[in-house]
Amino acid sequence: MNNTLIVTALLLTAVTATAAAITRDPVRQAAVLALLGLSLALLFTVLQAPDVALSQLGVGSAITPLLILLTVRRVRRQEQADEHPDRTE
Repeated sequence: MNNTLIVTALLLTAVTATAAAITRDPVRQAAVLALLGLSLALLFTVLQAPDVALSQLGVGSAITPLLILLTVRRVRRQEQADEHPDRTE
């Protein structure tokens, strides 16, 4: 049973990592990265590393995707401002 859980968690992690690498849109990629963080946290939990799983859950599932989304938002606003210099925000 334990080996089945490990193999399942590894396959889930491999699938989500592949999806993150294939995804081209940064907003969608941030969502897939959040799922990847969740799958890694599950893998670490199955491998009996709860402290690493909690760290991964916080950083990989929440903080990193949030920073990516904020960065994409700022870049898109800057691009809009560059396209329309007569507008003021």
